[in-house]
Amino acid sequence: MIRNAVDSLVHLFFPHICAACGSDVISKQQLLCLACSDRLPLTNYHAFEDNPVEKTFWGRLPLANASSYLYYNKDSIVQHLMHQFKYKGNREIGLYFGKKMGAEILASARIKCPDLLVPLPLHSARMQKRGYNQAEILCQGMAAELGIPVLASAITRKSQTSTQTKQNRSSRWQNMEGRFEVRDRGRLENRHVMLVDDVVTTGATLEACGHELIRAGGLILSIATLAYTNT
Repeated sequence: MIRNAVDSLVHLFFPHICAACGSDVISKQQLLCLACSDRLPLTNYHAFEDNPVEKTFWGRLPLANASSYLYYNKDSIVQHLMHQFKYKGNREIGLYFGKKMGAEILASARIKCPDLLVPLPLHSARMQKRGYNQAEILCQGMAAELGIPVLASAITRKSQTSTQTKQNRSSRWQNMEGRFEVRDRGRLENRHVMLVDDVVTTGATLEACGHELIRAGGLILSIATLAYTNT
């Protein structure tokens, strides 16, 4: 009873608010209020072969499977959460959804749990500016559910690229070709590796990174992203 009273006082003066709408009708264990949780556009791609993410890489990159947890659209709850996660320092969002992604993999009848999680790397200059790699935060959340290691040093980005937001698939691929370098080939060989990023649009960046990873002998590659957009 005393603990509940203390928690109530703490919540009164230091409210824990929903990361999406700002409502304080939420417990400290929650990231989103119930209303916002119900609004999340789940893809359920983990349950379906030949889903749109897998089709993105057909004929481009050999994959065991690929999936995304949420749909991404402009001016949506997902865009707001992604902005908070990537640019406002809210790492809790990444850990929360990483755990959701991990739980979804465990629940999937078709996706075999990988041996390793590899976050899509940021260039060192962008990493220094942001302070963290959002893909690595997602991996940390996933690893907590899956009980497997994160190998953030497996591959690096050799040079920084300009924003690709307004580029088409071909331009993005040309922009990304040769930008990645595998650093820990021995730990990748003969392993099932899941490459993780925040969002997939054309798939050019993941494709370029994936091609470098599969140079490790016997490597089986999967892809998982927090969100998917086809716009």
